[in-house]
Amino acid sequence: MASRRAPEPYGACRTEISERHDVTDTVAGVSRVGVVGCGQMGAGIAEVCARSGLEVKVAETTGEALEIGRTRLYNSLAKAAERGKISDEEHQATLERLSFTTDLGEFADRDLVIEAVVENEQVKTEIFQVLDQVVTSRDAILASNTSSIPLVKLAVATSRPDQVIGIHFFNPAPVQKLVELIPALTTSEETIKRSEAVVEQVLAKHAIRAQDRSGFVVNALLIPYLLSAIRMFESGIASREDIDNGMELGCAHPMGPLKLSDLIGLDTVASVADSMYAEFKEPLYAAPPLLQRMVDAGRLGRKTGSGFYTYS
Repeated sequence: MASRRAPEPYGACRTEISERHDVTDTVAGVSRVGVVGCGQMGAGIAEVCARSGLEVKVAETTGEALEIGRTRLYNSLAKAAERGKISDEEHQATLERLSFTTDLGEFADRDLVIEAVVENEQVKTEIFQVLDQVVTSRDAILASNTSSIPLVKLAVATSRPDQVIGIHFFNPAPVQKLVELIPALTTSEETIKRSEAVVEQVLAKHAIRAQDRSGFVVNALLIPYLLSAIRMFESGIASREDIDNGMELGCAHPMGPLKLSDLIGLDTVASVADSMYAEFKEPLYAAPPLLQRMVDAGRLGRKTGSGFYTYS
């Protein structure tokens, strides 16, 4: 997700994916998946689904964005093959399951659509309204990978609120084991069970359920921790290196909080913080001024080459 501003609307435990399914061997009636957005998260989700045997179509807003996303996805698969994570045969089969488009109308036959675009309520709502019109199957699951936006707001934007659910992956999606399932108040039990079956039986992820509250489970715990580290650095209590080393070497965290913020994306950290603060009015959830200034300056972390650290 590149920015907290809305773009043009559409027309740390690591593991490898261990189960493979043929596209004809459907679970919960899902064999054809659509992924809206091919940024860092969208490409990762598309890779997870395709490597798990599902036929995947990926959509982006423009041809240029689509080519960037396609290159990101193909490079990730190539690295997995080079490192022996997947065989040459699996690599080729995965590529054959992937297709790309700039037209959401091509999602008409999808059994499951996962939206993974910028963390902006208006943009996501518009996408769900379009999906509601173009996806023909009334059994199709419409899911969002949102980190913080209330699922019920997306659900009621459609004529099928019982089919809308949050399926929240973690970065990098191909290796992170956890997925949060977030039902809205309107989500049917059947949709929850089908989504859980796909996540666990097809994608070989571990699903946890969260209430439709800003931050869900993981970010409700993680974001205040990251904001505390940013405030500590902003106030000059410690250097960025000492803050990160303190948590890595003192608490056995695999990555310090400022490095982790850069990996997540500072715009995403700020967006989730804003959403949590708006819902709970807890001062510790408010984004520090330094974080806001860095986002305004376009210093978003790894994806822009500059955040709390500089990346080549």
